[in-house]
Parts: sequence; structure tokens; C-alpha cells
Amino acid sequence: MSITQKGRARYAVHTYGTTYAEDADITLRDKPAPLYQLLVLATLLSARISADIAVAAARELYRAGYRTPQRMADATWQQRVDALGRGGYRRYDERTATMLGDGAEQLQGEHRGDLRRLRSDDPAQTRSRLQTFPGIGPAGADIFCREVQAVWPELVPYLDRKALQGAGKAGLPEDASRLARLVPDADVVHLAAACVRAALDQDVATAIRDA
Repeated sequence: MSITQKGRARYAVHTYGTTYAEDADITLRDKPAPLYQLLVLATLLSARISADIAVAAARELYRAGYRTPQRMADATWQQRVDALGRGGYRRYDERTATMLGDGAEQLQGEHRGDLRRLRSDDPAQTRSRLQTFPGIGPAGADIFCREVQAVWPELVPYLDRKALQGAGKAGLPEDASRLARLVPDADVVHLAAACVRAALDQDVATAIRDA
């Protein structure tokens, strides 16, 4: 394992390791409300829309008070559409407003509003259960698991295909185990975030590779 790769990994963590949850002002803890907020964010990020717009839309939803499944379900469809629109999430706003309402009701009905009830020691099982929610497919489940590993340590290291793709572009190992060993366990979530940014932005990938 080269010193160069360790240096790149440290640089990636400190320079580009802000998670999407942090961008969306979610104080992520192993509690029902912030876990639900992360699920909403993963739903928004799953659409073919820029991450910046998805994060902005999430902030608007939270600013409107829709921080729990109960509050989301109690909001009208139009209120959800309006909040998404204020965040610039217009192309998919109507469909997403419906999915958020349906997902909130499903979480209330099946898990009493608490995503910890679907948590499993088997990451594949957790990922599968997440995909029962409207708007959460494989990519959305990966986003949620990649970020929630900060508070669900049984998922560490969660380095999905997008993160490994970015790692390769940034001159880092494309093998999850080798990549994770470059940083302490607590920093894997931030390394994953940086690698995803590298996958989406060639300038980020180049900066990490040249560090």
C-alpha cells in the first residue's frame, strides 16, 4: 500500500469528504428523525437531477417542517410540491411529492416511523429492505447505506460502485477493502463521499490524483 495512496485518501477526506447529509444540514444520529431525513435525501438524489438541486430541495422540505414521516404524511401533496419547487426540484416535483407522501405512510405503518426497525447486521438485507420504499431503488439504497455507515457501524466499509468508480478516477484502489484500509473506520464515510464527488466531477478526481 503506497504512501502516495494514503496521502491522496487523507487529502480526499479533508478536502472533498463532506457528505450529502452534511450538505443538507442533517445532524445524522441513530435516531428516527435524522434517519428519516436521510431517507428523504436519498429519494431526492435518486432522480436524474443534480446533487446540488436535490440537497437544496431537501433543505426546503426540512425548512417547511417535514422532518418526520408524520409531518411529511400530514402535509398536502401541493405543500410538498411547493417546497420541492422552492429548492429548484421542478422536473420531478409532482411525482416525487407523491412518493414522499406514500413513503412516509409506509414507514409509519410498517416500522412505526423508525428506520432502525429495518436495520440488519447483514448489509445486503438492510439494502434490500430500503428498496421497498417508493423512489428508492438500488442507487438510492446505496446512497442511504453509504451515508448511514457514519452511525450504523455494521455497514463499514460501505463503498458502492459509484464510490469505487470515483476512487479509480482519483488514483485510489478500486477494491473496497484496500480503499477502506487507507483511512480510519470513522473516516470511511467521508472517503466514500469524496470518491463519489470524484466520480461526478473530473476536476475533483484530478485534484485528488495529483495530491
